[in-house]
Amino acid sequence: MQTLQKQKNELTNAKKQVERLETTTKVKFSEKLEKINLFPLKPIKIEILQINLGKLCNQVCEHCHVDAGPDRTEIMIKEVLLQCLAAAKHSTIHTIDLTGGAPEMNPDFRWFVSELSQLGKKVIVRSNLTILTYKKYLDIPQFYADNKVTVVSSLPCYTKGNVDKQRGNGVFERSIQALQRLNELGYGKEGSGLELDLVFNPGGASLPPEQVALEFDYKRELKALFNIEFNSLYAITNLPISRFLDFLLKEGNYEDYMNKLIESFNPAAAQEVMCRNTISVGWDGKLFDCDFNQMLELGVASSSQNIKDFNAKELTNRNIILGQHCYGCTAGAGSSCQGTIA
Repeated sequence: MQTLQKQKNELTNAKKQVERLETTTKVKFSEKLEKINLFPLKPIKIEILQINLGKLCNQVCEHCHVDAGPDRTEIMIKEVLLQCLAAAKHSTIHTIDLTGGAPEMNPDFRWFVSELSQLGKKVIVRSNLTILTYKKYLDIPQFYADNKVTVVSSLPCYTKGNVDKQRGNGVFERSIQALQRLNELGYGKEGSGLELDLVFNPGGASLPPEQVALEFDYKRELKALFNIEFNSLYAITNLPISRFLDFLLKEGNYEDYMNKLIESFNPAAAQEVMCRNTISVGWDGKLFDCDFNQMLELGVASSSQNIKDFNAKELTNRNIILGQHCYGCTAGAGSSCQGTIA
């Protein structure tokens, strides 16, 4: 009963967020797309299945659009995981992208990744790093290496103060420990075949700096200070939803931030947004155009609305659901789960 009420409250909050986004910004995102002949926005091909394994997390980050944390009970059950496996076998899907919360905290995580690796698809796990330093999960780095998992890890800065401010006390030290362990196994090392990528999110109401230059700084500093190596850095814009929206409202920066996103609209980025080749799967199996639409409870415009009814043809022909938050993906150099776009 308590879980059902919590879900109802979240749905109400999601609707309120959508209403706020629609009423406090004057220029509709759809109108921007119309001007560049991109409306209605449609998929090109479904190539990536992004699966949220649950909202349970060992951290409470201030920028988290999932509103994840240790008190969350939403976890993808094995029945839904099996349905995801069935969908993952579709020929056009080449990548399975696992998110959370902390995806490693799903009790069926190891089994699910093992099954996915046997399909011959690329498997990405978005790890917060710190989870890998807890006793229950110390075997996970070796498990990743054995299954050739691509590890994408959040590290919003290469300095302790900035990381701990955004992600919690002690997070930086644990993150460095986890990265060093991954390096020991070959992750981030040239020729190892084990890919380790980092993610940068701005700490406040600003757009990310230029990704290539920032990656150079990260590699220089992390190598010099901690002898850490990695492959690529992804600079991702914070979208004005969930916990980051609360942060903007608290700081009084919401309208300024939205105006910044709108004024920075980039037509080239709009052409390549991730919703054109990705389907997002919620912890309960519901389908969404992207991870952000998932948090706003904006389901796909298709009769195939749940992973158990996955129909690639129908989903490829759908119109993508848009909102004012979409400006976050098309501002400046653009933003996707794989970093900048343009």
